[in-house]
Amino acid sequence: MTPEEAYNKAIKLGKRIPELEPTIIQDACYSFLYACFVIEGRWELGEPTISKNTYLSYLYALYVKGRLPDFMHNEMILNNDESAKKYIEYITSNDTKTSILQSNKRFRRKNT
Repeated sequence: MTPEEAYNKAIKLGKRIPELEPTIIQDACYSFLYACFVIEGRWELGEPTISKNTYLSYLYALYVKGRLPDFMHNEMILNNDESAKKYIEYITSNDTKTSILQSNKRFRRKNT
């Protein structure tokens, strides 16, 4: 089974499938998507894989985590590419305790 197939199975079932997670963490993109759309929050197991891609790390901070865990944060700063610059701008200009997913969950609860 590929990471894509494992992710799609979790999406189809609408729940976390721990036995497929070792397959999903082989791919940074599917690790990010799994955190966002299956777990709907931080996924520590997938963070080392996600951190290999600065753009996905930035999106992970924006949508899932807020400020990145120290090891991801430091790696982003060292990369100093466009995604790292956006991440630095994000953490210096926003309340990074609340991610977009956390805000959306609160909004849904408040308006249902």
